[in-house]
Amino acid sequence: MSAAGAGKTVSGQDEVVDLCRDLIRIDTSNYGDHSGPGERKAAEWVAEKLAEVGLEPQIFESHKGRASTVARIEGEDPSRPALLIHGHTDVVPANAADWTYDPFSGEIADGCVWGRGAVDMKDMDAMTLAVVRDRMRSGRKPPRDIVLAFLADEEAGGTYGARHLVDKHPGLFEGVTEAIGEVGGFSFTVNENLRLYLVETAQKGMHWMRLTVEGTAGHGSMTNNDNAITELCEAVGRLGRHTWPVRVTKTVRHFLDELSDALGTPLDPDDMDATLAKLGGIAKMVGATLRNSAAPTMLGAGYKVNVIPGQATAHVDGRFLPGYEEEFFADLDRILGPRVKREDVHADKALETDFDGKLVDAMQGALRAEDPIARAVPYMLSGGTDAKSFDDLGIRCFGFAPLQLPPELDFAGMFHGVDERVPVEGLKFGVRVLDRFIDHA
Repeated sequence: MSAAGAGKTVSGQDEVVDLCRDLIRIDTSNYGDHSGPGERKAAEWVAEKLAEVGLEPQIFESHKGRASTVARIEGEDPSRPALLIHGHTDVVPANAADWTYDPFSGEIADGCVWGRGAVDMKDMDAMTLAVVRDRMRSGRKPPRDIVLAFLADEEAGGTYGARHLVDKHPGLFEGVTEAIGEVGGFSFTVNENLRLYLVETAQKGMHWMRLTVEGTAGHGSMTNNDNAITELCEAVGRLGRHTWPVRVTKTVRHFLDELSDALGTPLDPDDMDATLAKLGGIAKMVGATLRNSAAPTMLGAGYKVNVIPGQATAHVDGRFLPGYEEEFFADLDRILGPRVKREDVHADKALETDFDGKLVDAMQGALRAEDPIARAVPYMLSGGTDAKSFDDLGIRCFGFAPLQLPPELDFAGMFHGVDERVPVEGLKFGVRVLDRFIDHA
């Protein structure tokens, strides 16, 4: 029990802020090479919070320090297919010197909880824990079984978290047909009469790649027409400046139609400057879902200023739209040219599902009950989540971590950004919505 609830029964709304702060204070930075502090402490903390209310959580460690926690809640009708609620406990690194408040302090200021993971995604972890603990204390069973998964390693592709569980322990998800997780359910205020809540029904696929060019090594003072660095930099420059063609998937078309109706003005995906100008803070998130993309992120070559190296490398974050993976590679190879060798460092598929069914109805109803001007709409995430792993088990996945946000908050900029923070009232709103959602899921 949180300090705020000592000596009395607390509700999920009472303790969600303390749960979020406590989890933020556990440094789970993921550097992608096992050099971080690891997620074991967070896994044990989550397991303790679940055990306190009578659940029997299990901890699975895929590598030293890389641990995930899973528990199952029995529903009123165990014959119904189960629902998965998943979140990750790892976070991307943060440099404290860049932040207004220490990123692992869980400081409360300006009506927000500040810290690394506040929106990605220890807020959802805390909301889930708060709802589950409240329901277990009050003896309120969900309509069907719920599997809870608090996962390691999502920020590096999920190999040591969701992927490990799906490959090595698929029985944990027996009977699960649907899931909710990040990144969706957050609000976008259109006007005083309408707030859209973006529910993720699709996400781009990924190819994190290493590019290599072999050249002729030699002395830096001599003429060399086979310089690997020159060849690679020219190829990377072409790639970084390339404008990929607009491709409107069914999810993006649905989103633009909904937004066009909400704004009372046409949105033309062929005129992206005009369209994105109308989207405010979510423009960065939505704009990236209209094209394939390949962003150069790292360069490496050489070891001495007067030595031309025989090899140069670069890393690229490639993302492709559902249904456009072949086109992505065809364009990529044409841009890079024949001298550049490419290999995947990490790859995963794109996902897309329809915005319909009883689970979507439950989302709509729960949001509307807590916010009368709410309208849920589908959208595509430009990044990826652990849903990619769970899809391999035939689980239909949605991004639904409900938050009502102030219109002025740059929510999209919070992901992996400096001064990440989540509104206190947003957390409490999320608890109320999730609780209602579970009743009808």
